[in-house]
Amino acid sequence: MHVQEWLETIPAVAVYALVGVVIGVESLGIPLPGEIVLVSSALLASQHGDINPYVLGACASVGAIVGDSIGYAIGRKGGRPLLTKLGKKFPKHFSEANIGLAERSFEKWGMWAVFFGRFVALLRIFAGPLAGVLRMPYWKFLIANVLGGILWAGGTTAVIYSVGIVAEAWLKRFSWLGLVLAVLIGLASMLIIKNRAKKAAAAAEARSAAEAEAEAAATATAAAE
Repeated sequence: MHVQEWLETIPAVAVYALVGVVIGVESLGIPLPGEIVLVSSALLASQHGDINPYVLGACASVGAIVGDSIGYAIGRKGGRPLLTKLGKKFPKHFSEANIGLAERSFEKWGMWAVFFGRFVALLRIFAGPLAGVLRMPYWKFLIANVLGGILWAGGTTAVIYSVGIVAEAWLKRFSWLGLVLAVLIGLASMLIIKNRAKKAAAAAEARSAAEAEAEAAATATAAAE
């Protein structure tokens, strides 16, 4: 069954709760299709008056902010062993290469990695837990988390809802195109991140090998003396 068709069968309150929960769980570090659910719900809101777009956007924003905050707390308490456990459960998402790339993003951008990470499918699940693991000051994390959550969740809801209102008749017939577009954008961002992660991992391995050779050479020199 089509996602939007299934959403039409449940009450508006259940749609609000579902959007908030799915986005929240995704934000705390468990891969779920939060963006697809949000886009589908926003399209549904544009076609049915039972679903209030403001309430929908608010629920999505709260889910994003709360989920990221919980992820931060879990990451701060669990530390790097947590990333190892997540890597075993979700190897495609929490691979060493992906984690390495995310860490470099945090080192380069700081709190803005949390903000901009909200708009990238793969980084969305990293932001909260990784910020906690790296012990980013909570006030910095909170600012970026709130701004990113509201802009991404509320902005996505507003844009998709507005498009649905303007082209309601067209979207009723081809509403799946909105989902296809969201999926394609998500896949494209994941492929880009994956490619960069491989390059970052290769560079890290090269640096480690060079450091090991230098250390071995220094040890051999010291022994000879």
